[in-house]
Parts: sequence; structure tokens; C-alpha cells
Amino acid sequence: MQPQPASLDEKTNRYRVMLECALEDIEISIGEKSYMAGVADDYLNMARSYFNDGVHFVEKEDLVNALVCFSYGHAWLDAGVRLGVFTVSEDKLFAI
Repeated sequence: MQPQPASLDEKTNRYRVMLECALEDIEISIGEKSYMAGVADDYLNMARSYFNDGVHFVEKEDLVNALVCFSYGHAWLDAGVRLGVFTVSEDKLFAI
């Protein structure tokens, strides 16, 4: 018997929580005067913006767009971790 796929509601909530936890765990690891500090700021701002947009879509009951936003937001954080501009303590939240 095949496992049942997650419902859209469950998956959206799971990705929202994952992004929220990831945002709380991220630390910028680049000095303020480094060019890469601007990259870190941009990545973090993108992740926060996608999180806020996702919350907006949840409130509008548009779970497809909410899930997309939470996924994209997390991708910005993953990219920053892999690039080395962020450090994290919860490795399981990231693709590292």
C-alpha cells in the first residue's frame, strides 16, 4: 500500500514552521564591511519577505501560493548557508 501524500494544509503548515525555525536559527557569519555582508542581508531580507508573503496567502486561504512562498524563502536561507554567509546550529533544517 502506497503512503498517502501530505495534504496541502499539512504541508503548508510544515513548511511555514520550518522556515520560521530557520529564520530564528540563522546568524550572519560575514563581517559588516565585507561585500558578502550585503549578500547575506539580501538573502535574509528575501527569506523574511517570502515568509511574510506566505503568511498573507495563508490568511487569504491561498495555500498553494503560501506553500510556494515558504519554500522559496527557505531556499534563500539554504543558499546563504551553502555560500557560507550564514551559520546555523540546527543542521537538520538546512541542505548542508
